[in-house]
Amino acid sequence: MSETADIYDLRGLNCPLPVLKAKRRLADMPTGGRLWVETTDPLAVIDIPAFCQDAGHRLVETKAVEGGHRFLIERAG
Repeated sequence: MSETADIYDLRGLNCPLPVLKAKRRLADMPTGGRLWVETTDPLAVIDIPAFCQDAGHRLVETKAVEGGHRFLIERAG
């Protein structure tokens, strides 16, 4: 598995679009694939972890960045 992960820029989108778009993008990825999701939606800190838990994906890392957050998600099998 590659340690590099694509960055999916979802800045400027509000709930529920970041989760819906991340869900679609992850569905097209192989199991174990990793994706950085960047958001400015303040609700993403609740929505993205909840989405990962519900879908079985692993939230590898969460970090605050200027104007928003980045989430590293590993796709479940």
